[in-house]
Amino acid sequence: MKHSIPIKGYIHFWLMVLFLSCVKQDSTAELYQIFSDARQYQLDSNPISATYAGIHTSNDRMPSVSENQMENNLNFWRSILDRLDIIKLKTLSKKDRVNHKIFRRIVNSRIKGIEYKDHLMPFNADSGFHTGLARLHKAMSFNTIEDYENYIGRLLDFPRYFNEQIANMRIGIKLGITIPQVVLNGYEVTMKTHVVDSPEQSAFYEPFHSLPNSFTGAQQSEIKERGKHAVMNGAVTAYAAFLEFFLNEYYPNARKTLGASELPGGIDYYNFKINHFTTLDLSAQEIHEIGLKEVARIRSEMDDIIASVDFEGSFSDFLNFLRTDSQFYAKTPQALLKEASFIAKRMDAKLPSLFNKLPRLPYGVAPVPDDLAPKYTGGRYVGPAEGSKEPGYYWVNTYKLDVRPLYNLEALTLHEGVPGHHLQNSIASELTDLPEFRKDLYLSAFGEGWGLYSEYLGIEAGFYTDPYSNFGRLTYEMWRACRLVVDTGLHAMGWSRQQVIDYLSSNTALPIHECTTETDRYIAWPGQALSYKIGELKIKELRQYAEIELGKQFDVRDFHDTVLGSGSVPLGVLEDQVKDWVATHKN
Repeated sequence: MKHSIPIKGYIHFWLMVLFLSCVKQDSTAELYQIFSDARQYQLDSNPISATYAGIHTSNDRMPSVSENQMENNLNFWRSILDRLDIIKLKTLSKKDRVNHKIFRRIVNSRIKGIEYKDHLMPFNADSGFHTGLARLHKAMSFNTIEDYENYIGRLLDFPRYFNEQIANMRIGIKLGITIPQVVLNGYEVTMKTHVVDSPEQSAFYEPFHSLPNSFTGAQQSEIKERGKHAVMNGAVTAYAAFLEFFLNEYYPNARKTLGASELPGGIDYYNFKINHFTTLDLSAQEIHEIGLKEVARIRSEMDDIIASVDFEGSFSDFLNFLRTDSQFYAKTPQALLKEASFIAKRMDAKLPSLFNKLPRLPYGVAPVPDDLAPKYTGGRYVGPAEGSKEPGYYWVNTYKLDVRPLYNLEALTLHEGVPGHHLQNSIASELTDLPEFRKDLYLSAFGEGWGLYSEYLGIEAGFYTDPYSNFGRLTYEMWRACRLVVDTGLHAMGWSRQQVIDYLSSNTALPIHECTTETDRYIAWPGQALSYKIGELKIKELRQYAEIELGKQFDVRDFHDTVLGSGSVPLGVLEDQVKDWVATHKN
């Protein structure tokens, strides 16, 4: 006997299907509208971000960081969070649930950053709001009179922008929210470099040295004169005011405590930083213990290398040998740059064996700029602005060659260049199936975790054949393991600055100068140093999982494409993506 469904049943069924479809479309549309509104707000409120995003409609001004603007920012991001929380996640596709999750984390972090008043400390021990401005013009075009007028307008806006930052820092002094005084010795070089006697001496005058041939002689003369005025009365005036404030007000009144837990937010503030930089819910104690275990493991491997080279003496003696023997140091800046370039080129040739997809953007090797070098780390990757004609750059610090050992250079180069940050960031910039906010997103645990994992990949690519270079790799890995111990020690357990320097110098072959600059970096930038080792351990854990699950089907190139194929993501999201890839591959 056949059973028939009443016509009302059919109508009810299809109305329900239509309703759910509309709800799903509305939710998706609202989510992407939120992304769009947030991006537009950022571009409007931060002209520097707009410039680097390849949008040049506000090249004539600097951002605002006034109290009123920060209040506006806080209210805006809270409204975005409210809109995100209204969306029913079940109505979104799996991909958009991930987008929602990542974006909500970003928004929540921005809200907490403002609530904890991070903007009252707009610099750290090696960089800050003022340190990258001399290279901002490289993200701008200079083809028309209007282009130069925009740049002149931006330079003349520097004093207002710097004064707002100074006003915030004065509030920070009153509230006890400052960078610790002990890490600020010598930091004034980042300002002094730009306080010059004539415009031609300024890095900000560079675009005026060579003007387009399409300009008439009169136009060129006028633009150059206005440029000189803007450099001296804009940029130089701003840096001079900041220098005076730093020396006479900020440095003398900066806090004498070290740890983030000593700030008004206490240990809750440091816990926020842990979560922000690791993207995981780990306590300071858990991270500290992970660090101690990694230090012990790596030390054992170091001892094996020392035994293999028949060195007679203690571990400390071997470190002293590495730090002082001239064979491990370049004689000239050019020699150091050439060696770094040679390593980078060798790794370029190995990439097809490790990746299916490679980026189009090339990269160069260049020295760290003089105004940054004394307080800067040993090397860093600097990506280009969107739409610019610049490549990426692997910066190598050539300041004080006697503290830049060659035995660390292979690991440093693989981390900052390829297969590290250049490869990772360039692939992300070319992805086409992501919302705009994810294309230039940088989550430290993912990015720095990948950088440290890239050092490890050098083993598979045939690097570190020299025992001293392999010890250099291990000392870099030990350095990142030590960070788990000393960062938590500083910011949650009351460690002293000297205690950190001693821990780094006794466990790694880093020069004492670098142990000191790194310690100051950790003091001034709580939590960031945790991201490297935590991220690397997660990537290695996921690779081991994939190798076990897939067996002979495992292809390291597919694994790497999967890890990098969605851009920067929280480590929990990365784990889900790798496990989805493994399940799909198995089936």
